[in-house]
Amino acid sequence: MTLESYAGDVHTVPQSENSMEERGGGELFVPPLNFAMVDNGIFRSGFPEPVSFSFLQSLRLKSIIYLCPEAYPEVNREFAKSNGIQVFQFGIERCKEPFVNIPDEVIREALQVLLDTENHPVLIHCKSGKHRTGCLVGCVRKIQRWCLSSIFDEYQRFAAAKARISDQRFMELFDISNLKHTPLSFSCSKRYTNTIDY
Repeated sequence: MTLESYAGDVHTVPQSENSMEERGGGELFVPPLNFAMVDNGIFRSGFPEPVSFSFLQSLRLKSIIYLCPEAYPEVNREFAKSNGIQVFQFGIERCKEPFVNIPDEVIREALQVLLDTENHPVLIHCKSGKHRTGCLVGCVRKIQRWCLSSIFDEYQRFAAAKARISDQRFMELFDISNLKHTPLSFSCSKRYTNTIDY
């Protein structure tokens, strides 16, 4: 419904369900909560709801890295299956305690999947796309040789008032020296060849 005003009076005018198509607008894409591009072929977000599935299809994802211990909902599993998306689950418990750390070994396993460009384009997500996702992205930034202040700034932009010192300490102390990687193998410095058609 739209509102029309006539000399101070407000009247509701019903619209047809196809009004977007009638105006040539086409389908609307709704990204998941806290969605952002991390790097070429790497995206992050909060938990994708069905309203975001069309948007995710436009990314032509090959993989999803799911960082929660809960089972992936049936509707999300069906979406992934029908779109040929492989789901990698790394169950990291939600921790609100100030001195409970993200498990180092689980992050290392997730990084192995994330750094493998055969899995790109990939979406990383947890429930809200703040803490667990932020820690994994922060570790990627360390591999990319970002300075800590920039890593923390990015983390805080997503976590906002809920930023955790324990997460930042985890990222600061995370040792990347024994990870087998090529730091710029998926960086913005290279053009991503799997382009999106608009």
